[in-house]
Amino acid sequence: MTNRSLSLTDELYQYVLENGVQETDLLTELRHLTAHDAMSRMQIAPEQGQFIAFLLSLTKPQRILEIGTFTGYSSLIMALNTPDETKIITCDMSKQWTDTAQTFWKRAGVAHKIELKLGEALDTIRTLNHDEGFDFIFLDADKEHYPQYYLALKPLLKSGGMMMIDNVLWSGRVADKANTEETTLGIRKLNEMVLQDQDIKSSMLPLADGVTLIHKS
Repeated sequence: MTNRSLSLTDELYQYVLENGVQETDLLTELRHLTAHDAMSRMQIAPEQGQFIAFLLSLTKPQRILEIGTFTGYSSLIMALNTPDETKIITCDMSKQWTDTAQTFWKRAGVAHKIELKLGEALDTIRTLNHDEGFDFIFLDADKEHYPQYYLALKPLLKSGGMMMIDNVLWSGRVADKANTEETTLGIRKLNEMVLQDQDIKSSMLPLADGVTLIHKS
């Protein structure tokens, strides 16, 4: 039998958090605040945030696009781990959630780096300047539209840029052939599209709820 990723027990996962995550007090506060929201499952895991911070420290992107802001945990991580001149555009539908995000961006002193665009993300994407492009794109939005997002975002990714897509394993539902929920079908289709795309290099990782990294040469 080949080696495969560990199945994390609660004890081992706690060890990962205690020994593998460097989180500021403000990030911890935001994460704990969001945990009380009925939709808190939409927030990325702290070890995933650590991974994003690590990637950004290597790539030093000048322009970042995020699809799915929620309460701002991931965008705050991106702002805290990039040069001051980095521009971050983040898209969401909810004023309530993004009001929380903006409060924490201001408290962290990084609000000047982040531009929030409220509205349908696909509509927003169509208004963005393809000539400028983005060095890093993070997709974590409504799963049923993942295929459409991928097609719309790929032209915006600069040559040499990286895209990260969240929830590609969808708590294991993608492997359940009997599951025909719209969200599951959207993620399955996205995963097939990425695998078959000859223009990019990709890696699917069993991190948190599954992430796919895409590099555009």
